[in-house]
Amino acid sequence: MTTRIDARFAELAKEGRSAFVTFLMAGDPDPQTSLDIIKALPKAGADIIEIGMPFTDPMADGPSIQAAGLRALKGGMTLRKTLDMVRGFRKEDNTTPLVLMGYYNPIYIYGVDKFLSDAKTAGVDGLIIVDLPPEEDDELCIPALKAGLNFIRLATPTTDDKRLPAVLANTSGFVYYVSITGITGAAAADSKVVGDAVARIKRHTKLPVCVGFGIRAPQAARAIAEKADGAVVGTALVDALRDSLDTQGQATAKTVAAVADVVASLAQGVRGAKQAAE
Repeated sequence: MTTRIDARFAELAKEGRSAFVTFLMAGDPDPQTSLDIIKALPKAGADIIEIGMPFTDPMADGPSIQAAGLRALKGGMTLRKTLDMVRGFRKEDNTTPLVLMGYYNPIYIYGVDKFLSDAKTAGVDGLIIVDLPPEEDDELCIPALKAGLNFIRLATPTTDDKRLPAVLANTSGFVYYVSITGITGAAAADSKVVGDAVARIKRHTKLPVCVGFGIRAPQAARAIAEKADGAVVGTALVDALRDSLDTQGQATAKTVAAVADVVASLAQGVRGAKQAAE
């Protein structure tokens, strides 16, 4: 079964370019503004959209994304409302792939089977659950695959050749390579090191490899996109959103455009990559 993610990577391969993958937190700074921003992303150049599921204990997230999650929770965001947001997006866009990213706890509380069924009917294409290792595949990964959702795994600089086959065993959609050790938004990715890492992962899988963490500027996005099948940007977008808010942390008339403008400039970086590499 082909998902929207598979279809998008097939299209991009024909076009000979890498994917630009964006990340934003669901419900940041409030549910309606969050939906308006996500609706604006494809036109601004996002090929795949990752939506964070806000959680009170986000251990892999840096300060910016943690703060976004707290703003969303304060604004009343829940997992149910996150799925409503996906439904709202799907009313106007049935092709852009949507990936929910976050932690297992909210899904476990929601109920795995109910969550997978609701996510699929809402229009979710894939999941990235950062705190479920391959040893726990029966918990969510295998049921998700059976439900027709891609289960996207993270590989890191510390994932060695011995560990990679386990990480990749039930992965689908794409592999998300975390370019730096540590939390999101902490350091800049080194494209030479990333290129070697992507080549190493590709010796183990035919799946596309997208690289995230440490990409903030168009030049960096371009350098990474030359080495990988996609570049993922989150912190830079979350920061642009935060900087557009008023002193009370509420959305302003500038909020949607502030994020869309950063997405557009990063998308140009990614789209310039393959041409430059040829």
